Amino acid sequence: MSRDSEIEEIKKRKLKELMNKIKREKVSDKPVDIQTSTFTDIIRSNKFVLIDCWAPWCGPCKLLSPIIDELARKYSGKFLFAKLNVDENVGIASRFGINAIPTLLFFVDGELVHREVGALSKEHIEYILQRLLQRYEG
Repeated sequence: MSRDSEIEEIKKRKLKELMNKIKREKVSDKPVDIQTSTFTDIIRSNKFVLIDCWAPWCGPCKLLSPIIDELARKYSGKFLFAKLNVDENVGIASRFGINAIPTLLFFVDGELVHREVGALSKEHIEYILQRLLQRYEG
């Protein structure tokens, strides 16, 4: 293989890697609904994911919802925010030991790295988001 063709192959590979990264990092500016059938794909295809585990009857979940919406807009392009109705997705709730809601699950590269339980303040959630970005971004 000549040096020029070798350089072209490297360029093609790097371009493909960059395109895959861009595709992975297309993040919504509002929370997406996540289901058992989409769970694995969503956490694996986005670098940073915050999942709000909630139920329609949960008062603290209703208090947390507008905060999650606001943070989804603010961190669009960095974090994907998702909402998981635990009543409709019992298997995932069980898999992650969710026995109180709201529970926030923080994923990086498909791995659960942090969890919080309760109706947290915007500032507290934002502190966690910033900490995760500083630790894992790059």
